[in-house]
Amino acid sequence: MNLEQPLPYIGVSIIQIIWFIVILVVGIIAVQVIVWALKKSMKRTHLPQILVEFLIKLTALFLYILVFFLAVTALGYDMNAIILGLSAIIGLMLGFGMQDTITNLVSGFWIALTRSLDKGEVINVQGYTGAVKSIGIMSTQLLTPDNTLITIPSKLVWGSPMVNYSRMKIRRADVNVGVAYGTDLDKAVKIAMDVMKKHPLVLEDPAPSVAITELADSSINLQLRPWTKTENYWTVKGEITKEIYRAYGKKGIEIPFPQVDVHLKKE
Repeated sequence: MNLEQPLPYIGVSIIQIIWFIVILVVGIIAVQVIVWALKKSMKRTHLPQILVEFLIKLTALFLYILVFFLAVTALGYDMNAIILGLSAIIGLMLGFGMQDTITNLVSGFWIALTRSLDKGEVINVQGYTGAVKSIGIMSTQLLTPDNTLITIPSKLVWGSPMVNYSRMKIRRADVNVGVAYGTDLDKAVKIAMDVMKKHPLVLEDPAPSVAITELADSSINLQLRPWTKTENYWTVKGEITKEIYRAYGKKGIEIPFPQVDVHLKKE
């Protein structure tokens, strides 16, 4: 059996197919080694982790495409003809809906480059809130508090207003509470200030404060404004809410529920 004899219908020989497989396997292994070395070397740099991950993924994609082209040449095809044909196909794809793909690719690059968000940060974008799990070549992944994975095309992330809850080192954990009409407001404010100042995770600078925000239908609304480190935000917000409820209960300050007064007029 002549291994160099072209097989019927496909026009390539067994030896060419063997070389194609060998180049493909060796190339894939080589790419994995290069990517591993690149990850190791980039850990020594001061680049943001999310940018490093994006660049590694982009480099890996380029290398895999290059390996495939090299393997195809082992089948006897002309590389110039392949590139020319591929260029024509890409041109057609761009004309028929690939604009979004290219836009996502470019958007992902700019997100990683400008570092508008980073891995692990909690953001809100497009109405979704979650921790950034990864920035891919085409999309951004968020992990919600209930462990749901959300994938958003990168162009929607880059082109939309974004709220980053984790970027700043400290945050103000606002707690809203209403007190009944007729309450001694000075007393209510003092109790609220004592609750915040006694909490070990509330910062002294900036100092906590209390604001009277609204004369509502059924209550006078106060807003407790303690500052804390960002990682302690939810702990402080939850515990201050619980403590102000207990403190007002002990001091006889009523926290009213919504109510409506009905007046009947007798004719």
